[in-house]
Amino acid sequence: MRTTADGCGAARGSSTAVAVPAAPRESLRLVLMLGALVALGPFTIDMYLPALPTISGELHTTSTAVQLTLTGTLAGLGLGQLVLGPLSDSVGRRRPLLAGTTVHVGASLLCAVAPNVAVLGVLRVLEGLGAAAASVVAIAVVRDLFTGVRAARMISRLVLVIGASPVLAPTIGGEMLRWTDWRGVFLALAVLGLGVTVMAAIALPETLPPARRRTGGVPATLHTYAGLLTDRTFVALVLVAGLNASALFAYVAGSSFVMQDEFGLSEHAFSLVFAVNSVANIGASQVNVLLLSWFQPARILVASLATAVVSSGTLLVVALTGAGGLFGLLAPLFVLLGAIGLTGPNVSALGLSLHGEAAGTAAALFGSLNLGLGALAAPVVGVLGNDSVAMATVMAGGAALAATVLLLGVRLRVLWSMDLAEPEPVGALPAA
Repeated sequence: MRTTADGCGAARGSSTAVAVPAAPRESLRLVLMLGALVALGPFTIDMYLPALPTISGELHTTSTAVQLTLTGTLAGLGLGQLVLGPLSDSVGRRRPLLAGTTVHVGASLLCAVAPNVAVLGVLRVLEGLGAAAASVVAIAVVRDLFTGVRAARMISRLVLVIGASPVLAPTIGGEMLRWTDWRGVFLALAVLGLGVTVMAAIALPETLPPARRRTGGVPATLHTYAGLLTDRTFVALVLVAGLNASALFAYVAGSSFVMQDEFGLSEHAFSLVFAVNSVANIGASQVNVLLLSWFQPARILVASLATAVVSSGTLLVVALTGAGGLFGLLAPLFVLLGAIGLTGPNVSALGLSLHGEAAGTAAALFGSLNLGLGALAAPVVGVLGNDSVAMATVMAGGAALAATVLLLGVRLRVLWSMDLAEPEPVGALPAA
């Protein structure tokens, strides 16, 4: 008998279902499409990073001013998700997605001809806003089609793209600078945005039927946010996801200083260490797909947070004492990054399953808080000294706070009630 269990309680407001991709080829097509959508944000953030010194010189400005263009992109991504998530709950997924990616293309083209850093900064905000549509709609589509274990599996596959993109984007940008300038990098981003737009227009069908859309305009949107923010369990899971992301951002912000300045690694050696640690983080998210065949997301979440607390505590002790030298630091760091990679997909799947009727808005809160807490964690590492102790302190703090929030914010009875048998799909990917 077909059930409607969603792995975390029945999905509210999901009486009208759409089909789930059953054929492997169709599932692969969906993963590739959503992967392209979620990659747009990281590529927009990171692809131009190798050109920052050049931009500073050509536009006759300071390095601080140029770095603010990166802050503008992050602000655009965060604010864009908060606006476009609820909008996609009201009008469907395709229209906000296509409008956003079109804005991204236009902003990227204008960035390529920006005459000064002030104009570039404004355009980078718009570029981030456009990329936000791709990010938030991709996660909302996952919740439209899947829930519970299936959603966690799909998000794990997308984490592979999210994790690999920040590593690949600066490398690709750096290679491009060998035969073009920074303006050419923005032209490449415009081409990428155009490709995503065309792909979505042709191949990605509408996954939110009219019967499941929310109406009421701005008051309804505010009411939806109020409802989400008064759901104790949902808020706790969003905070856990954000604190988990803050630990990862602390590593990204501090690792180059720790490895190169403190331990004397060359740029090449650091890039190899960074790549190995990226394998831990990205690989764990893919191992999660296998673990979900035996364990429910809530069980994996508890285990991964416990591992993060122990490994981050070990990392902090090693940083404070210097025990084991570089290897002593890298060993717990590798385990910690793996635990972070396991936590993300499962906490997101559990949180999104609580509010299937407002998947876009819920995904927006997850995305914007991840960016917000991550953006706060990065400068804290610098303020504390940009050394191994500073990095380990912020990472350990993020892990400990995440575990505490889960323990105090989600009642044990509620957490284990999310541990249901693998659910039936919400429905099937409509024919394009």
